[in-house]
Amino acid sequence: MTSDASSWTPSSWRARSAAQQPDWPDEGALDDVLKRLGTRPPLVFAGEVRQLTSTLAEVAAGRAFLLQAGDCAESFEAFTADAIRDKLKVILQMAVVLTYGAGVPVVKMGRIAGQFAKPRSSPTEVVDGVELPAYRGDMVNDMTAEPAARIPDPGRLQRAYDQSASTMNLLRAFTKGGFADLNQVHTWNQEFVASSAEGQRYERIAAGIERALRFMAACGIDLASEATLHQVDFWTSHEALILGYEEALTRRDSLTGGWYDCSAHFVWVGDRTRQPDGAHLEFFRGINNPVGLKLGPTVSPDEAVELCDRLNPTRIPGRLSLITRLGAERAGELLPPLIRAVRDSGHPVVWVCDPMHGNTYLSAGGRKTRHLDHVLAEIGAFFRAHRAEGTWPGGVHVELTGDDVTECLGGAEEVLDSQLDLRYLTACDPRLNGRQSLDLAYRVAELLRG
Repeated sequence: MTSDASSWTPSSWRARSAAQQPDWPDEGALDDVLKRLGTRPPLVFAGEVRQLTSTLAEVAAGRAFLLQAGDCAESFEAFTADAIRDKLKVILQMAVVLTYGAGVPVVKMGRIAGQFAKPRSSPTEVVDGVELPAYRGDMVNDMTAEPAARIPDPGRLQRAYDQSASTMNLLRAFTKGGFADLNQVHTWNQEFVASSAEGQRYERIAAGIERALRFMAACGIDLASEATLHQVDFWTSHEALILGYEEALTRRDSLTGGWYDCSAHFVWVGDRTRQPDGAHLEFFRGINNPVGLKLGPTVSPDEAVELCDRLNPTRIPGRLSLITRLGAERAGELLPPLIRAVRDSGHPVVWVCDPMHGNTYLSAGGRKTRHLDHVLAEIGAFFRAHRAEGTWPGGVHVELTGDDVTECLGGAEEVLDSQLDLRYLTACDPRLNGRQSLDLAYRVAELLRG
């Protein structure tokens, strides 16, 4: 992917400054774990990754839409088959709403099977009046509010790999084994969603799909032979934050000779780790995965183009996604200059809106939360900016869960500030629940229709 590929190796990032890395107390134990991970099977395969790049090239060209969604941070303790299934249900529901309502193919990608590490704005945090090392995700330490629990433990890297492998097995079974069949479209509506206004609206879409399938069958179309009706391609993604872990899972493809980060189909660089001369950009420039780059409100148009040049110098369509996280109040001001600079540079990027991270604030009770109105406002600004500049609003990147949580405010079945404590379960940032996720999907479908 780089114009100077001969200078790149999976470990060349180690010569650069690496932001947001844990202070591992035992380097010997860390090395042992990383060596062991280096011998483990890949979680994804190079051929799958190349297929995703081709699929994202369709998004870059304005012929498809990316739905990237899942947990803020995956948890070791909340790991169950039911939790994975319920998260997948919400994403499949949202994809159906988008495809049925807007008539565009939807690329379905989860923040899943690897989203275990989180960047933090401070190395410490105060919990119940006690200052502790920051919780950095289950891959690094434990969220329990005790000093010993916050010590980085390299054994957690192995546990993250093992859970990711199990999650991949379940996802492949669900998406290829009949669960994702369009004939099952009603079963994706979870009980706590089905009784809501959003769920009833979804049921009407599901009924319309069933009627369409019956009509096609009555016309003599062999629906059994149409694989796309019975299974879906579902891609995994995470922020590639802990570079030692990513290096250990990087493999050279036997067919092409290229290097692939086999921890996920798609990985992204966060807004806090996108330093042009930093370790993360050095690692990302050499892997052949499609990659994402989070852009917050401090990025300038010139910086955005420089980052594109570093990560996709040969301008391969589908290789690079720019994920903007600007905040509802500033997106309308900050996004158009970025779009113009990247467009005029000739980079064929996938433009994606992350409406979550720029709209986080503390509730009256001290909880981190987001309001769905602010989330939708940033998505609206994203669509307006792209329509004005003649570019394609390629996707949305949201944090959600299949659980009936009360972490984000608002929605048609409104969650109030006073209700946040009822089911506030997130390991880090607040997530949309199933009803709010469908609210968002309906609004995005309306925007896609123009």
